[in-house]
Amino acid sequence: MAAVVRSSDGSDPVTETAIRVLKAAAVSVLKCPMALTTMLYKAKKSVVSMSIKTYLDTPPTEEELRAVEAQANAIIGEDAPLHTVRMSKADAEARYGMRIYENFQMPLPASVEELRLAYLPGRALDYVPDGTPMLPSTGLLGGLAITGLKFKNKKKGPEFSFKLTITAEQDAAARSAATLGEASTCEPPAAAEIEAIDNEPPSGEGTLKAKAVAEAVTAEVEAAPAAAAASAASSEPPSGAGASAGDSAEAAAEGKQVINPWAVEAGEGGIDYDKLVRDFGCSVITEDIVTRIENVTKRRAHRFLRRGIFFTHRDLDLLLDRYCSGEPFYLYTGRGPSSEALHLGHLIPFEFTRYLQQAFNVPLVVQMTDDEKFLWKDLTLEDAYRLGKANAKDIIACGFDQRKTFIFSDLDYHSHMYRNVLRIRKAVTYSQAKGAFGFDGASNIGKVAFPATQAAPSFPSTFTIPFGGRTDMLCLIPQAIDQDPYFRVTRDVAPRLGFEKPALIHSKFFPALQGFSTKMSASASNTAIMVSDTPEDIESKVGKYAMSGGGRTLKEHQENGANLEVDVPYQWLRFFMEDDEELARIATEYGAGRMLTSEVKDILIAELKRVVRDHQAAKALVTDETVEAYMRCRALEFDAPPAKPASASS
Repeated sequence: MAAVVRSSDGSDPVTETAIRVLKAAAVSVLKCPMALTTMLYKAKKSVVSMSIKTYLDTPPTEEELRAVEAQANAIIGEDAPLHTVRMSKADAEARYGMRIYENFQMPLPASVEELRLAYLPGRALDYVPDGTPMLPSTGLLGGLAITGLKFKNKKKGPEFSFKLTITAEQDAAARSAATLGEASTCEPPAAAEIEAIDNEPPSGEGTLKAKAVAEAVTAEVEAAPAAAAASAASSEPPSGAGASAGDSAEAAAEGKQVINPWAVEAGEGGIDYDKLVRDFGCSVITEDIVTRIENVTKRRAHRFLRRGIFFTHRDLDLLLDRYCSGEPFYLYTGRGPSSEALHLGHLIPFEFTRYLQQAFNVPLVVQMTDDEKFLWKDLTLEDAYRLGKANAKDIIACGFDQRKTFIFSDLDYHSHMYRNVLRIRKAVTYSQAKGAFGFDGASNIGKVAFPATQAAPSFPSTFTIPFGGRTDMLCLIPQAIDQDPYFRVTRDVAPRLGFEKPALIHSKFFPALQGFSTKMSASASNTAIMVSDTPEDIESKVGKYAMSGGGRTLKEHQENGANLEVDVPYQWLRFFMEDDEELARIATEYGAGRMLTSEVKDILIAELKRVVRDHQAAKALVTDETVEAYMRCRALEFDAPPAKPASASS
């Protein structure tokens, strides 16, 4: 029989994993608070007892007990991976508050500065001290049955007794597979995903007990270190990735920030990018990285980099290291075709991607997600496909090198991607997808399956023909930051499939004409300048709708100047005006009140007319035959060092 893995305090991996699975089930079914939930636990042979806090005034009913048991066994049946997340204590508490701690762990020793967190995607995130053994996946538990319930002490809540229904052989195998350290490491989940798992006190019946539990949790939080208390007090309800459509709508209505792949809403103050960086766990693009890109490419950095419009990344520094050592990479971007023409906000990632292709001399794949728009929008499949071909003309007009660029429709290319799509689908549980993307009971099954289709182009084996059979190429994905949840899941899955994680580089949102509370939308034409607009359309839209940060009166404006942070004409010039000195002059004069809003709008109108005119001229040269040439599956022409042997691939 294999040796039993035990920590220094005698705990074993089966028990440690089981109590976290049961807690996740209780939080889901009984709507327990997530912070400081488990009061105590004890194990004797195959029977485990644990006390948890709930908002209940009375013991759980038999029906509720069986529901908790069924949910726990469903988690076990999923054989969900139990990941290890490493974070500093300060960062973890700033992002998740006290949700990561159990009552029996308090107070945390002052010497603990780095935390090991056990992450069950879409279910739980718990602090687990180093040396505590854990199973790599829930399926190794076999199963459990709740065998008893005590409810003597309302302060402690119900005490569950449960028996693990696991054979001696299964138990030995589970303990053999356990680890005292890292199981399967992954990146920290978004704060919004963990917030979405938590539960607020109910209203109506049970409010006295709910209030007492809430007050008890609050008191315990306040007794913890000040930094943890501050972060717990400031944490917000679910918003962004992981919130359902209903949650998003409710949060938006309350003026709170909602950022996910399908909704971008903020209060009057606009998008809080600092909060977004904390919640998503991205790295900021520093001046050193910008300088390094200039040195590597031997050209000036794009204005989007110089001005912090592309502002965060995941593993961009690693990609640069490997590029400098001679390893190739490719670019991946895309478009969800839902309108006849693009707006100027759509051009931002394409213009930046063209710069990257030219600067690094690398191949590019562009995914047209016509299938996605069919699933999410009121479009026929034929219309989604047609719009994809129409939008491809606008993308080609951005100036991509045809020899190095492959544009593909999901509907046309899916058979080439299907093997990787299936691998990804099998590696991601429904709970993980629900937690990351906010799916609910109303989501059609096509939506639930789609993220794997968007993830597959992140891996070079998806492009056997375009890349000439090379599978050793890294991937860099330029994107707006609201798309990060898709690729955070992709990066978590990649190592388990034997693939490299894609590197990401994120842009800030291009604001609507009406201001920073949302991004520009093709479905609301008065928020957007379309690439098909006439000069008269541009003048009218900017004149009528572009929100000013100037004073309400001439006197007020001259005394206080314009608020450049909310002034749309100035912010749009940051995106489109190439001349840094002229932009700085406008900022100085307008910010001091010596330049009027009407003058800045006139400058912007001239810039936009130029951009749209040039785009329309380039698009006029794109024929149906040109589109077919870009979309034909073929070997791309690009310079790259010879492929390394498979054994040397990381």
